Amino acid sequence: MTIRHFLQFRDLSRDELGYLFERTGWIKARFKRYERYWPLADRTLVMIFEKQSTRTRLSFEAGMQQLGGSAIYLNTRDSQLGRGEPVEDAAQVISRMSDAVMIRTFEQDIIERFAANSRVPVINGLTNEYHPCQILADIYTYIEHRGDIAGKTVCWIGDSNNVCNTWLQAAEVFGFNVHVSTPPGYEVEPERAGLYGTNHYEEFTDPMQAARDADLVTTDVWTSMGFEAENEARKKDFEDWQVDADMMRVAKKDALFMHCLPAHRGEEVSAEVMDGPHSVVWDEAENRLHTQKALLEFLLLGKVES
Repeated sequence: MTIRHFLQFRDLSRDELGYLFERTGWIKARFKRYERYWPLADRTLVMIFEKQSTRTRLSFEAGMQQLGGSAIYLNTRDSQLGRGEPVEDAAQVISRMSDAVMIRTFEQDIIERFAANSRVPVINGLTNEYHPCQILADIYTYIEHRGDIAGKTVCWIGDSNNVCNTWLQAAEVFGFNVHVSTPPGYEVEPERAGLYGTNHYEEFTDPMQAARDADLVTTDVWTSMGFEAENEARKKDFEDWQVDADMMRVAKKDALFMHCLPAHRGEEVSAEVMDGPHSVVWDEAENRLHTQKALLEFLLLGKVES
């Protein structure tokens, strides 16, 4: 098999992603029925963390074990990467001792360099630029609740961060629209988002206008990891960009609310929305586990028949 990596959302085609969602449903159903499914027996996933994590580590580690394999946790502080070993050298060694590698780091360039020197599939667990595994789970969650996302409107409120960038890539792949509303100075950077064009998103200065008639409203914390020094300034800049009940009322009646977590109630989202009837954040969080299992299976085994 040709080695496939998942470093950006657009690394997989629409057909391949559709296959992943079908496999996710099948794998999740077996999980819910407590039926053993071990296609990755004797396979090893190495997880390299330079950024802190709860959901990414738990979902990949548990997911690999549920598929019959094993997962090894490496923190850069506790490895030679933290002492200056070149990324290229680390990739050569780690990929000779494992079957897949997941990396959660800062600059996208780090994971691109690692993948270029890896003999096994590399998965982006989060970088400053992209968070493709999160959007896999988000789109699958939308499909579970509402069906096909093509032609729908996703509203993004807040910082144009890695999650926002990945929503924009996904819109080009699946043919839906993204309404983006950010405070001044935090607008989308198309080149950084890796966009081919701008046909699938529109920017709004008024967040309420962005949310009008949206099928899905989603947001993230005002201060992403690595930007903690800007926290107080961001709280002032973003104070009018909270997803609250008024905003959900101008979205479609059956609109969903998502958040990649962790959430700060009272900042980017009100408690009323976070814990209200529109919210599917707990399904969204669980689906990280199931979509990533389908992704690991695909990258290691290709397409399989149920």
